[in-house]
Amino acid sequence: MTPTNCPRCGGRLARDNDSGRCAPCQAAERDRLSAPPVVPESFWGHEPVRQALASRHLGRVIRAYRYHPYHGRNPLPQSVVAGWLGITQAQLSRIETGPALVHLDRLAHWAALLGIPPGRLWFATGSHTPAGAQADKGSVGPDAGRRALLAGIAAVATGAGLVGAAGDVQPRRIGSADMARLSAVLDLYRSVDRESGGGLLYREIARFAESVYRMLDWSHPAELTPRLVAAVAAARQLAGWTALDAGRHSDAQRHFVAAERAAITVDDMPLAALIRYSQAKQLQHLRHNRDALATLQLAQAQLGPRATPALSALLLGAEAASTAALGDHQGALNSLGRASDRFERINAEREPSWMAFYDRGELLAQYGRVYRDIARQAGTHAEQAVQSVESAVAAFGPANVRSAVLNEVGLCSALFLADEPERAVVVGARVVEQSGALTSRRVIDRIVNLRRDLTRHRQLPAVAEFEHVLKARAAVAV
Repeated sequence: MTPTNCPRCGGRLARDNDSGRCAPCQAAERDRLSAPPVVPESFWGHEPVRQALASRHLGRVIRAYRYHPYHGRNPLPQSVVAGWLGITQAQLSRIETGPALVHLDRLAHWAALLGIPPGRLWFATGSHTPAGAQADKGSVGPDAGRRALLAGIAAVATGAGLVGAAGDVQPRRIGSADMARLSAVLDLYRSVDRESGGGLLYREIARFAESVYRMLDWSHPAELTPRLVAAVAAARQLAGWTALDAGRHSDAQRHFVAAERAAITVDDMPLAALIRYSQAKQLQHLRHNRDALATLQLAQAQLGPRATPALSALLLGAEAASTAALGDHQGALNSLGRASDRFERINAEREPSWMAFYDRGELLAQYGRVYRDIARQAGTHAEQAVQSVESAVAAFGPANVRSAVLNEVGLCSALFLADEPERAVVVGARVVEQSGALTSRRVIDRIVNLRRDLTRHRQLPAVAEFEHVLKARAAVAV
């Protein structure tokens, strides 16, 4: 080997030094696995990093960051950097090689975490603070970017004449373009819900749903009536879903009932089935699994031949979860098998647009849930639960933050059931931290419920400490 210089301090390296770092620099950064290092300004002038920043693609920036010679001869592993960012290695791999991220809140948070100088970024970092730095007293908090996004969506709806500036709609004649705008606004709200949770979103969605309902009194061609009523049903379904996620269960029930009536009025049974699926998810969350199962079976019976593969797989997976919770393990596994069979037949072009959220991650999540219930009741399938949930987390896209976190909670539970308490505590600590970026009461409730699965490991100090964290979290959630 030939002598060279340490890329961190510039000191001369010994001939037999194969680490790429001098001994003092190695000692100074032994904790680099737990947090990003503080790098010098010259770090960002390195040509590959500079080119990645110029491309306005944060995934490429992260890759260039990992391969920077400052870190030594070997690049930082994806698993290490993914841990800093609060995501999985598979998610980071997709972010580095996939399309550029457009979610401002996430861009700003990760840029601050890595310490990228604001002057080198192509976007404003807002209120986010670098790791280790203290926020100013006047900081508006991590939800500022999301509120700005919601304000932007509301402005779009107002500009399209769907909602008045003060929340009132201005009656006029409705055309096909209005239906397209309604659908676009609903899709925007759905994307925010998946990334942020329903707590921040519920009031805005409820206001929008009420505005869409009032549009039924506007003049419009008779042939548009079914589409308009279906739009009312879709808006009320989303209002109910965000209410459920925010823990507002009576509001959720009210919206779901209104949505169901609207969908049935225009004989849109696929949409009615989605609404009943939402109702069943609420019943499962409240542990009313018999009622949830009856609701799901009714949805399937009324769908009949109009059931699409994705919708059938969705309903069967949810049915399996309630069946397992009620103790019928073989019945649950049979339902999962049928759900997998329907999933393989999905043609996205033939599915309703509102089914776009359903992917392999959602199916694998149901496998994990069923296996966890079997592990609790029969002491088997714990390893399968771990494998299924790990695969589910890896399958979720970077925008589906809430589902990924919910399944990380499921992974923590599965690891306790599989007698891997050390790994469970590591995952549990991560999800407690990640939950702070979401406004989802469902996530908090699931985290608090982890106490039921750690019982036989609580004699371990790390588990006892984690249980103390969960108790404190439960006290704050009340």
